[in-house]
Amino acid sequence: MEEKKLDINSIIGFILIFGILVYMMYQNAPTEEEIEAQKQAEQEQVEAEQKSNKQNEAVVTTASDYSNTKDLDSTQLASLQSKVGSLSYALTLPGEEFTNVETDVFQLKFSRMGGHLAEVKLKNFVTFDSVPIYMVKDQNSAFNITFGTSDNRTLNTQDFPFQPSVTKSGQNTIVSMKLKVSETAFLEYRYELKPDDYMIDFSIKSQGLSGVFNTSQPITLDWKQKGIRHAKSISYENRYTRLTYMHDDDRVEKLSQMGNDEETVEDVEWLSYRQHFFSSILVANDSPFPKAELTSQNLVEDEEVDSLFTKLYTSKIPLAYNGGEVNKNLGLYYGPTDAKVLKAYDKNLQESIPFGWGIFGWINKALFIPLFGWLSSILPYGIAIIVMTILVKLLLSFVQYKQFLSQAKLKILKPELDAIREKYKDNKLKAQQETMALQSKAGASPLSGCLPGLMQIPVFYALFMFFPTAFDLRQKSFLWADDLSSYDSIADLPFNIPFYGDHVALFPILAAIAIFFYMKMTTGQQTAMQGPPQEGMPDMGKMMKYMIYFSPILMLIFFNNYASGLSLYYFISNLISIGIMLVIKNYIIDEDKVLAKIEVSKSKPKKENRFQRKMKEMMEQAEQQKQAQQRRKK
Repeated sequence: MEEKKLDINSIIGFILIFGILVYMMYQNAPTEEEIEAQKQAEQEQVEAEQKSNKQNEAVVTTASDYSNTKDLDSTQLASLQSKVGSLSYALTLPGEEFTNVETDVFQLKFSRMGGHLAEVKLKNFVTFDSVPIYMVKDQNSAFNITFGTSDNRTLNTQDFPFQPSVTKSGQNTIVSMKLKVSETAFLEYRYELKPDDYMIDFSIKSQGLSGVFNTSQPITLDWKQKGIRHAKSISYENRYTRLTYMHDDDRVEKLSQMGNDEETVEDVEWLSYRQHFFSSILVANDSPFPKAELTSQNLVEDEEVDSLFTKLYTSKIPLAYNGGEVNKNLGLYYGPTDAKVLKAYDKNLQESIPFGWGIFGWINKALFIPLFGWLSSILPYGIAIIVMTILVKLLLSFVQYKQFLSQAKLKILKPELDAIREKYKDNKLKAQQETMALQSKAGASPLSGCLPGLMQIPVFYALFMFFPTAFDLRQKSFLWADDLSSYDSIADLPFNIPFYGDHVALFPILAAIAIFFYMKMTTGQQTAMQGPPQEGMPDMGKMMKYMIYFSPILMLIFFNNYASGLSLYYFISNLISIGIMLVIKNYIIDEDKVLAKIEVSKSKPKKENRFQRKMKEMMEQAEQQKQAQQRRKK
């Protein structure tokens, strides 16, 4: 009994697929020159900041130094004013250190010092170990405006206390933080919080400060934030943690995925500090930012260390004066990286999610996202994955049919092909030409199934991007997997295996076993149908034997740390492929009918196409070169 087989185009598909995966994982690795340049830039930045701090030490006095300003006499107040100018008034005002506000989705803490959000807790989500999700906490974020004054000082809002007030406007909550020069002159941060909404309407406005600001000096917004770890695997979470921005009429671009990176961009519509399944996004509501200096620094130097943070993001954005005042309307989003939620804001914020580039992203947005959304609304999430897998495999079953039909033709032609090889065993060129001519007449070219096989690659890669970014899978359980968006560990190892990890995930093992048996069933017959390898050509039979083991090993290594939902898909997908293969081979393809069609095709005159002519010319040239080499040796 002949063994089943895997045709060459399937092998090519597997090689290309894993080539894409390896390329995507390592394309952004920095070179030694880039690392050295980054270190030098960081050193220069540190030196510049130290220099700036030394200059400001003589000028800036913080509120903590004047905690009892009510008891200051006129001489001390005059000394205070000489250090910070007109902003000394802000230091004399009393107030609480923090202002707490709560909505349906947030628990927020506003810092009096600097007027910014000191803590952002998302009420509806928890981390992998059931700890509340914090986007901002323990000084992982800084929001500062640097500006020059008319008396030649350079000041930072983070060094001064703001006066808070909380009011209601209908169902909305208004939090006003004012840095006061007087009771009627101030710089205001205004936060408007809406019920059940992750977007905060945020504005930066000044009143009566046209005589305080030095408009000949730039005024700069500086937003920094470290991504707080939320997931079980920090290396996996860090892979999908990235600074993304939209600029130049809806162009979406990203900084480096794994290494350090920096970029200066223009006409920025929004900036997203993505932390895998949660994002902090700054939106320019009224007009794009003319320019933004962006940096991303990878903080996970050793994946075996239990790090608290993934990346450090920074943005420096110049703000414009208008009549000597500042007036900028923004949006602050702190919430899930969920396509449905982000799309509702009608600002293309969902494009910050890595659906995949080009056709891969289109497949996800047009097919898999709505399909899975519908299935998961009526089925448990694990079952929804299985049903979607079945639908995808049925949709692509014609690909397998084309492949097996090509294999059936080659199987029928094998005796004639063997006879040609034997007849022209001393003339490799003639044997190859006659083989190609026979295959062409019979419509049984080995490459005839290649194009359908390549059609599977976009689907493979689209799903490879879909499952790790599908927010709906987060913390959804199925069988032994407690989180389909993370790995399904069944055993923890006391050590770390490079590339594999410190745990054993079961779904990748099952997927690898399914791949092995599928390839074992299909590769043997393909090898049997091939003749001996041509001189100077690779031994495809040997390559296919290697692929039987190579592909499952890759599955085990690469997917042990990936989303278990993705491994579940590949496991079910390969089981279905085996079933479809058996049905097609045993019940659909009738070899007698195929043989009859081949005989009809062979009887018709066949005109060589351009590709066949080119191949023939190449073979003739190769044979001529070989003969010339043999003559020279004599």
